[in-house]
Amino acid sequence: MTLNKTILKSVSLFKKAKEYFPGGVNSPVRAFKAVEGSPLFIRKGKGSFIWDEDNNKYIDFCCSYGPLILGHSNTKVYSSIKKATRNGTSFGAPTSLENELGNLILSNNPFIEKIRFVNSGTEAVMSGIRLARGYTGKNKIIKFEGCYHGHVDSLLVKSGSGLATLGESSSAGVTNGIVEDTIVLPLNNTEALRKCIEENKNDLACIIIEPIPANNGLLLQDKKFLFELRKLSSENNILLFFDEVISGFRVKFNGAAELYNIKPDIIAYGKIIGGGLPVGAYGAKKEIMSFISPEGPVYQAGTLSGNPAAMSAGIAQLKECLRPGFYEDQEIRTKFFVEKINSFAKSKSYNFELITIGSIFWISFNKEKTIKRADEVNSDMNMFKSLFWALIDEGVYIGPSGYEVGFISQSHTKKILNKAVKKFCRALDKIYN
Repeated sequence: MTLNKTILKSVSLFKKAKEYFPGGVNSPVRAFKAVEGSPLFIRKGKGSFIWDEDNNKYIDFCCSYGPLILGHSNTKVYSSIKKATRNGTSFGAPTSLENELGNLILSNNPFIEKIRFVNSGTEAVMSGIRLARGYTGKNKIIKFEGCYHGHVDSLLVKSGSGLATLGESSSAGVTNGIVEDTIVLPLNNTEALRKCIEENKNDLACIIIEPIPANNGLLLQDKKFLFELRKLSSENNILLFFDEVISGFRVKFNGAAELYNIKPDIIAYGKIIGGGLPVGAYGAKKEIMSFISPEGPVYQAGTLSGNPAAMSAGIAQLKECLRPGFYEDQEIRTKFFVEKINSFAKSKSYNFELITIGSIFWISFNKEKTIKRADEVNSDMNMFKSLFWALIDEGVYIGPSGYEVGFISQSHTKKILNKAVKKFCRALDKIYN
């Protein structure tokens, strides 16, 4: 890695951080291991730009891995947080802001009737799985290879050798006993799904899936598979659980459920509903949610759940997302960006393509739009690593892993995107020539 700009302050800060934190970070991807370099320490963000501690400026397509759909330091979100926190940051008691955000979501969402706020997407999924088991009285769950649902013990699993296998732990500290009720299936494989349900239908509490898998590349699914998933779940009295932590409020206000017009039984949300602050939520129809404590026997609690800062940020952000044409405009600008870069790559015969849906894009070096399994994602990250640092040199920031997706925010205007296209194309020329 040879950069034309200095990142000496980031290097120094990372060295010091290693004395305090495992690997020098508080979330693994931030360590830049996949791209083999020192992580950039970010000092500030505004709109579609971020600045590192050496005062290098970047067009940011990471957007905090998705929450910042309006961009950094949005005036309305910031003002809302400031107003709320004047009165305090947390009370461990109900506030009217929880009611306001709950109503804002539920009154515009035909897929759920009640919601519970938590503090992260991981917590939302964990609680939703417990709810599914408590409601159905059944233990087993199905998940899909290539879908990530946070660092929940029972979901940190990988597939075994067969099409439908009991999961094997993919993390130290997660015992076989914890994952023995988790079955892992390949994505987009209806035959394997049907066979598994037939063999386990009396024991299956739920089937959980990212309807738009975006944590292991952008693994776009055939809509027929998702419709079949809904059909088979209903026919066999199994709850369908959509993990919409990334896709919720991103591709449409009500996420993939709205985009595909499929009604899951439980939905998990996160990221965008907190306006950049820690948040998560899960929801379902009233009958299912009545099983959550204190109303029902499924226990779940959180000291900081529904805190005023996160609720106020979410309210301000979601009001903007509800403006007419918001999602259409997001998609138009994203396609504009993606198509210009793809056209350039094609003209140069580069083995490169941006895959996109809504305002999400993913860098692919294998030109396969529909990828059914995680192991079909190109595991050779050398090309991505080279592109990453070439983009950094050009002043463009993306997530530091080839498995991460990129995001377009409202603040990415066509003018800014045009500049980013030129920088992207120069970076491609650098790594292919």
